[in-house]
Amino acid sequence: MNLDFSIALKYFPVLAHAAIYTVFLTVTSMAIGTVAGLFLALARLSRHGWLSKLVWGYVWIVRGTPMLLHLFFIYYAAPLFGLTLDAIPAAIIAMSLSASAYTSEIIRAGLQAVHHGQEEAARAIGMTYPAIIRQVVLPQAVRIMIPPYMSNFISHTKNSSLASVITVPEVMLTAQMIYSSTYRAIEILTAAGCIYLVLTSCLTGLQLWLERVTAYETRGLSPRRRRKLGLEPALAHGTDVPAE
Repeated sequence: MNLDFSIALKYFPVLAHAAIYTVFLTVTSMAIGTVAGLFLALARLSRHGWLSKLVWGYVWIVRGTPMLLHLFFIYYAAPLFGLTLDAIPAAIIAMSLSASAYTSEIIRAGLQAVHHGQEEAARAIGMTYPAIIRQVVLPQAVRIMIPPYMSNFISHTKNSSLASVITVPEVMLTAQMIYSSTYRAIEILTAAGCIYLVLTSCLTGLQLWLERVTAYETRGLSPRRRRKLGLEPALAHGTDVPAE
C-alpha cells in the first residue's frame, strides 16, 4: 500500500480540534493534581505519624497501579456505588488522582532538599509555618522541582491518550475513528504523533524558560524581589557593607 499523506492533511483540522480535549484534560488534571500534591507532600512530612502513613498508602496504591485501571474504575465501577459520571469528568478525576500521587513525591523531594536550618532560622524570628513554607521553603524548592515536574507533565500529556478507552474524543480516539473509516492508519497516526510532539515541545520550551527564570545566581534578584527583601534602598544610597 502506498502512503498518501494528503489524507492526513485533509483530516488534520479534525485532529487539531480533538487536541483541545487533550490540552483541557492534561492542564486541568495537572492543575488539580499539583494543588492536591502540595497538600499531600506537606501531610507526608507531617509530624503526625498516622497522617504520613495514610498519605504514603495513597501514593503507594496510585503509583503502583496503571492509570488505565483508574479510568476504568472511575468510569465503569463508580456507577455500582451510585456515582455515574460522563467520560470527561471521569477522565479528569482519574488523571488528577494519578497526577497528585506523582506530584506529591516531586514536591516532597523539593521541600526536603531545602536545608532545615533555614526553617529553624525563620521560626526563630517568629514566622508562622504557612509563612515559612510560602516565603522561605517553596521559592527555593521550586527550582529543584522544575525538571522532574515538567518531565512528569510531559508524560502526563502523552498518557492522556488513555482517556480514549472511556470514549473521550481526544486525539487518539479521533485518530482511531478516522483511520477506521479511511483505512489509512499510518498516515493518520503520524499526524496524531506530530500533534503530541508539538504539545510536548511547548512544555519543553516552558521548562527551559522556567529554569532560566529561577536561575538566581546567574541573573540575580529582580528589582521587585530586592525591594521586598530591603536590599534596593541600601544599594541606592551606597550603604553596602564593605568587604573585609
